[in-house]
Amino acid sequence: MSKKKKSSKKKDSQLIIRINSDERDQFVSLCEDLDTTAAREIRRFIRHFLDEHLDSK
Repeated sequence: MSKKKKSSKKKDSQLIIRINSDERDQFVSLCEDLDTTAAREIRRFIRHFLDEHLDSK
């Protein structure tokens, strides 16, 4: 069995957000259905957002 390659960037910070509990529960449930995690999808969104907006400067 092979190990997954880990990102070289250490996760050393947290971002706390306030969100409606129903939306949070739906999001977490959908992530589980899609075999991913909420944290992974939020990190993916942030990276995409940065790529989109920082490249245009």
